[in-house]
Amino acid sequence: MKTGEQTAKYNQDESLNELAGKNGLAIVLADERSIAVNKSNNNSMCEMLYNSEKFAPECEKYCGRAFQMATEAGESIGYKCYAGLSCLAVHMKREEKQIVAIVGRAFTKAEDYRRATNRAIEGDWRQFPASEFFENVLLSNSNENLEKLAEKVKKLAVSGEQAAVGSEQAAVEQPNLIVEAQASENSITKIEDSIENPQSEIRNPKSNHWRSLFGSLLDLSYRQSCFLILQFVADHYALENLAWLERKEGRLETIFATGKLKDREIQLSIGADDEQLAKAAKNEISLELRERQSVEIAGQPQTIRLFPIAVGNEIQSALVVGDTIGGQEKQIARFCRKIASDLEILRLREQLARHGLLERAIEQFNENLKNIDSEDFWMHLTNISAQLLKAERSSLLVFDEKSDTFTIKAATGIKADFIKKKTANLGERVSRNVLNGGTAVVVENVRNIKLQPAPDDWRYKSDSFISYPITIGARKIGVLNLTDRADGDVYSELDLEILNSIMPQLAVLIDRANLKNKAGEFEQLSVTDALTGLLNRRYLEERLTEEIKRSNRHGFPMSFLMIDVDEFKSYNDNFGHTEGDKALQIVGTCLKETLRGADVAARYGGEEFSILLPQTSSEEAAAIAERIRERVEQKSFPNRQVTVSIGIASCSLDLNSAKDLISAADKALYEAKRNGRNNVYNYENLK
Repeated sequence: MKTGEQTAKYNQDESLNELAGKNGLAIVLADERSIAVNKSNNNSMCEMLYNSEKFAPECEKYCGRAFQMATEAGESIGYKCYAGLSCLAVHMKREEKQIVAIVGRAFTKAEDYRRATNRAIEGDWRQFPASEFFENVLLSNSNENLEKLAEKVKKLAVSGEQAAVGSEQAAVEQPNLIVEAQASENSITKIEDSIENPQSEIRNPKSNHWRSLFGSLLDLSYRQSCFLILQFVADHYALENLAWLERKEGRLETIFATGKLKDREIQLSIGADDEQLAKAAKNEISLELRERQSVEIAGQPQTIRLFPIAVGNEIQSALVVGDTIGGQEKQIARFCRKIASDLEILRLREQLARHGLLERAIEQFNENLKNIDSEDFWMHLTNISAQLLKAERSSLLVFDEKSDTFTIKAATGIKADFIKKKTANLGERVSRNVLNGGTAVVVENVRNIKLQPAPDDWRYKSDSFISYPITIGARKIGVLNLTDRADGDVYSELDLEILNSIMPQLAVLIDRANLKNKAGEFEQLSVTDALTGLLNRRYLEERLTEEIKRSNRHGFPMSFLMIDVDEFKSYNDNFGHTEGDKALQIVGTCLKETLRGADVAARYGGEEFSILLPQTSSEEAAAIAERIRERVEQKSFPNRQVTVSIGIASCSLDLNSAKDLISAADKALYEAKRNGRNNVYNYENLK
């Protein structure tokens, strides 16, 4: 039999769980030893960071001091931890003991959540499995939500103390009595707290429908959730003309729609960062927008209402209503506010999943590149690309700028032999436009872009395809075409991301093969260093500019290394220039042996080398640089040991031009020299 004190404690724990769950925030009780005696809806990030040997000390500086901060102040203390999570430390009593409730552990600003996601993708949190790390991430629109929950926790503590006394007296006669420690707080179960419906949601049978919706969102993909939300709004608010908009390159674009908006593309004259959107989201209202049309379309909505969906002040998506909504504006706006956090979690989860997929794709691609047979280079390269994109049919067309013609180097799948023999009008249907435009084309259905379908005797199984231009700087290299997905699905933006990831090394490999196959040697000599066989400075700087643009456009990381042979002048003076050249050749070989297929190594000039590392974070670049340093140090040289110093610079908002990146890497190299040579130094550490 439980004592009254135990019963009150049990009921208090249950109420804490309910409070935390309903408010979408964490409540963690900690004693004077900073030991958690109860956790309700704890943030999954906190669980993993606190149990990590590396990051636990950082957690101790914040939540580990929560008890001390709150008891010394005698009141609630707010703080933001190193992970960017907002918390409130609430001083309270439990079983006559001093205790602190840590309330929140939630992101209240979108930029903090973005920063955490970036750390998980390419920073120091990459060690944690994304599925577990982001399993229960908590978001809140403001610190006010934390303060409201903190007040409820305080009331619960008081009512719990009173309940314990009453329970002791009643326990003998009613041993199974469950004390309602917080009857007044049961109002948190009411739907009106999140959506005010003129007809009470508690009495409305549809309340189960909306509970089911919110209960299932985090079990779906981001796109499935958006579609389900649109269906729910149509049903729940009796609306027919709806559209869902997503943020793309700073603007809101239609993803899918229903009713009379279904076949119409809504183009907004408002950017995703417009202050009106943020203000509307904050005030829980919609924006009324008038469609610009030269001719009235009978039966078509001329005025639409846009409900922005915001996390913090950042708008990632929006709901558009083309119907008359009457007095439901406030309810729909609050609905949009309620779903914002879950959608943001799903969106960033998907971003992490995509990043993992891209990493695996690049790893697989690089592994397959090792097995390319030089005698059948073009076919192997095309096959590897087709396998990665699950394409049953593919073709690789190489462009000759002098003759302004395409040559088909390889084709796979049905009718491959026919395509290989085709010479007349090769590439005119799609490839030439793609290469001239410099932008990849991803088509779900060829008929939607008003392109004449291929002849029936070409026997394509799918109307979906990708055509990707291969370029280096301003030079046009060729086009890769892929179609007929093996799983029957259509190609999407995710497939394009995979191609964006592998195309840098594809372009370099194809360009090198082209140079070797050309009759004259001038083209090869113009981009190749004669002594080491590496690429030269001219070629590298052209590729560097291209990669910086790609990094800025797609958000890929990118790093650059400057390498200098230590005390090379003395090597030349002591052993002669011929021996010095041999030493440089050996260093060049060390670089080739260490680097990956996507990396571009070049002799920058004299005893200096440089390496372009596409899609490589600063941390990864440091590991590669260290491997290079060690390989050179351990290599056997004819006359004496040779070492190198290496400077690292990574693409960022401050370093986004070839000139700036080279200058930064050079400064880091100087610092590596100044610190004793045979050393690696990162420009980030100079700041």
